[in-house]
Amino acid sequence: MINYDHIMVRFGELNTKGKNKKEFIRTLYLNIKNALKDFANLSIEMQYDHIYIGLNDSPYEPVLERLQDVSGIYALSLVYRCEKDVNIIKESALALIKEEEGKTFKVKVKRGDKSFPLISDEITRIVAGHILRNSPELKVDVHNPDILLSIEVRQEAAYIFTKTVLGAGGYPLGVGGKTMHMLSGGIDSPVAAYLMMKRGVSIECIHFASPPYTQAGVIYKLEDLLKVLNKYQSRIRLHIVPFTKIQEAIYDNAPESYCITLMRRMMFRLADALAKRRNCPVISSGESIGQVASQTLQSMHVINAVTNTPVIRPLATTDKTEIIKISRKIGTYDISIRPYEDCCTIFTPKAPKTMPHMDEVEEFEKKFDYETLIKEALNNIEVKIITPEEEKEELL
Repeated sequence: MINYDHIMVRFGELNTKGKNKKEFIRTLYLNIKNALKDFANLSIEMQYDHIYIGLNDSPYEPVLERLQDVSGIYALSLVYRCEKDVNIIKESALALIKEEEGKTFKVKVKRGDKSFPLISDEITRIVAGHILRNSPELKVDVHNPDILLSIEVRQEAAYIFTKTVLGAGGYPLGVGGKTMHMLSGGIDSPVAAYLMMKRGVSIECIHFASPPYTQAGVIYKLEDLLKVLNKYQSRIRLHIVPFTKIQEAIYDNAPESYCITLMRRMMFRLADALAKRRNCPVISSGESIGQVASQTLQSMHVINAVTNTPVIRPLATTDKTEIIKISRKIGTYDISIRPYEDCCTIFTPKAPKTMPHMDEVEEFEKKFDYETLIKEALNNIEVKIITPEEEKEELL
């Protein structure tokens, strides 16, 4: 019997990064170390083309599960590491394949160490021949094998494996900078946050609370959503902006059909100011084209006009079915559908404007001193730091 002793981390997209590749790999290495900090017996080794996790007799299943949540990993191979000796390689390969179920196999060899005396085809023939002589029940199938036995001969060792699982993909968290993410508590915005993190962008979140119209339960809901997202980013800052006075001023000075448009313009003004304060070069949201009245192209144009900060909408062309599928996959769906509504949902007019006019919006905004209200809201933000270790978040 042979035991897998390492996990090989494969980079995927990182291999296209040229001169920046080294820094990307270092960031991924640090993120992996952080993700595996609870596993005391592991060793982590960084190489130019792979990162290796030494299991040191630890069970591999929980390690693989944890690593699949780390963005920037294309795939994970469970490997046996041995000396670069063809006799050791072929015996190890035979022992490994005997642990697998199947009637056909294929040997695939990659010789990364060009100083190794045998080329890939020679290693393939030697190993496959040894397996056939010692396992008469197995046959070679180069097109659709039951077992794909892979061998990589690298500078430091040879690696033999049959098991590879896909990772999260994307880029290592942090290499893409930071966004101020608009978090509502519905289905869409947590999914958009996940997709931003998957592309290597760290998130801070902004939420607009309107007590007494909105309940305290929506804040607990947000905290639970962010605890789920802690799988991808271990520390998330949540900014809770008091929005009641601004909403009331809007409803006192504008027709109901325009209120959502005006509310969204105020929200983007607040997000823009907070993004600048927190050094976030972009704002992100869970908007999807046409899903609600404020997300038609005309509405987005009028709403977006209040900021020059780029607004990233990862879900812009994604339909609701696809969004729900992702939310179920990452574990946010059941929390998102809890019956605690945010300020936009509670204040939704019966007939919201889907084609708002810029001149009319600007005239309504002249009727009240929104700039003073925004400053007041920014001065009274409540901040929570959400981390996976804490049951009660730290209030700053």
